[in-house]
Amino acid sequence: MGILNGFTGLSELRYNDDGLPTDTSIEQKRIEDLILEKFAPYAPHNPHKKSLESILLHRHSHIAYLKKAFKGLGRWGGALDASKPWVIYWVCHSLDLMEQQLDETTVMRAISTFKQWQLPSGGFGGGGDQLGHLATTYASINALAIIGTQDAYDLIDRESLYQFLMKMKQPDGSFTMNENGEIDIRGSFCALSVAALTNLLTDELTENCSEFIVRSQTYEGGIGPYPGKEAHNGYTFCGLAALQILGAMSRLNINNLINWCSSRQMPLEGGFQGRTNKLVDGCYSFWGAGDFPLIRELLQRSEGTDDMEYLFDREALQEYILLCCQSNYGGLADKPGLGADYYHTCYCLSGLSTSQHSIQYDRKAAEAIAKLNIDSHKGGIGSLMWKSENEYIVVGDLNNLLAPTHPVHNITLTAARKIIHYFYAEDIEKCHALLPRDEDGYHHQ
Repeated sequence: MGILNGFTGLSELRYNDDGLPTDTSIEQKRIEDLILEKFAPYAPHNPHKKSLESILLHRHSHIAYLKKAFKGLGRWGGALDASKPWVIYWVCHSLDLMEQQLDETTVMRAISTFKQWQLPSGGFGGGGDQLGHLATTYASINALAIIGTQDAYDLIDRESLYQFLMKMKQPDGSFTMNENGEIDIRGSFCALSVAALTNLLTDELTENCSEFIVRSQTYEGGIGPYPGKEAHNGYTFCGLAALQILGAMSRLNINNLINWCSSRQMPLEGGFQGRTNKLVDGCYSFWGAGDFPLIRELLQRSEGTDDMEYLFDREALQEYILLCCQSNYGGLADKPGLGADYYHTCYCLSGLSTSQHSIQYDRKAAEAIAKLNIDSHKGGIGSLMWKSENEYIVVGDLNNLLAPTHPVHNITLTAARKIIHYFYAEDIEKCHALLPRDEDGYHHQ
C-alpha cells in the first residue's frame, strides 16, 4: 500500500493534538516536519512528483561505511567497550543482508578475536576483560553463524556454554543477563536463540520459560521486560521469538497482541515507534516489523490457512527507511537529522529485508518431519521450517532487494540453516528430504 503511493494528502496524516500541545506533541510535530521534507518530492499531490521507482538503497556507500569498522572505531568507540561482539554482529549481518562476503583474512581475524572473548566458565563477554553476558553471547553466536565456517562453529565450547546458560536460568523461567545481573525478556530470547542454534535446548533449560514470558504480556497487548512493566517493541519481539522457539506462541492473548503491534506503525512516517506515545525510530523497523512473520504463523496455524498477508504496511516501512534513514555518508540512522551508526544500520536493513520478503512457516513439512519422532515445532529444527516465498514487495529500484533474514534469529536464512545443519547433523540426516525449500530455488546444503 504505502503512504506515497496513495491518494491521501500527507498533511491529513499529521498528529492531531486537539489544540492541547505538550512537550511530547511538540517534538512529534518537529519530527513530522523533517519527515515531510524527505517525502515531499514523492508526495501524492505534488504536481512534479518523482517516481517511486527512482528511490535507491545506497548499497555501495553503506558497504564502505560498514567495512570501515574493521579498521577500528576511533575514540568514540570507547563507549562500546563492553559491546564488541555486538559491533561485529551488526556489521557482519548488515553486510550479509547486502550479500557481501567477508574475505578470508577478516574471517580468520574474527575467529581469533572470538576465541579471546569466550570464557572458560562459558559464554562470551563483551571483550577479553569482560564478564560472560547473555547479550554478547547471542551476538557472538550470531556473528559466528554469519562467518559460517567449520572453524567458526568448532570454536563454540558447547559444554561450557550450556553450563553458562543454566547458571543464568532462574526458577521462575527467567534468565539473568549476567551472573547476579538484571532479569528481563532479552535474557530469555538470547539464551533460547543460542541454545536453538547450537542444539542445546533441553527440558531443563526451558522449564517455566514460556510462563515467565506470557506473564510479561501487558493489558495493552505487547510484552514488557518482565511482569508488570510497560510493553515495548524490543521486548515484544524478544518474547515472541522466544515463544516461537519454545513452540508456545498460542499461549498469548493474540487479539490484544495484534492490536498493540499494528498500532506501533506510525501513520505519516511509516516507520515504527517502540512504545505508545513515543517517536518513530529506525531500529524498530526490525523490532516492530519483525513481530509480524511470527504473528502470521500463529494465525495461519490457528485458522488452518496459508493465505494470509503480514498485518503491517510493508511499502510504508520501506519508504521510511529508504527516504528518512539513509545517511549521505553511508550507514543508516534513527531518523532524519541524526547520524548513522552500526546499530541502526543493522536493524534498519533487517527491517527492510523483513518488509521485502514473505517468509512462511511450512506446517506440512513440520508435520511430516514430526512423524519421524523429530521435534520439528521448536528449537533448531523448528527454525528450519521457515522458507522464503517467491513473493516480493520492493519499493524503488529492484536492486534494493536484500537477502531474506530469519524471522526468529535475525541472521540470514542461509546463515541460520548452515549452523543448524552443522549442530543437528544426526537429525538432519533422517529428515533432509522433507525440509522446506525456498520457492526461489534455494536448496538446503
